[in-house]
Amino acid sequence: MQLTAPARSTTIDVKHTGRRDADGMAVASFILGLVGLLVLNVFLGPIAIALAGVALWRGTARRGRAFLGLGLGIADLLVLVAFMQLDSTVSWSF
Repeated sequence: MQLTAPARSTTIDVKHTGRRDADGMAVASFILGLVGLLVLNVFLGPIAIALAGVALWRGTARRGRAFLGLGLGIADLLVLVAFMQLDSTVSWSF
């Protein structure tokens, strides 16, 4: 008599879940980088860069989206620096 369920091989499930998580990180990086161009770029830019880096490190299937998120995160910080130079402040406003 067996009281527990038989052990299954979960390596395939874990690998599939890890890739799906990496794909989600790539998409989130792209969206945060895009939104960060308009608002809160001091916060959203570094988050987009970090998510893109982790997604690429985990081997996402959406490499293009991760690279776009990485580029947009860097662009967020460049926009912030440009407006800081123009306004001579830490933040920018219109």
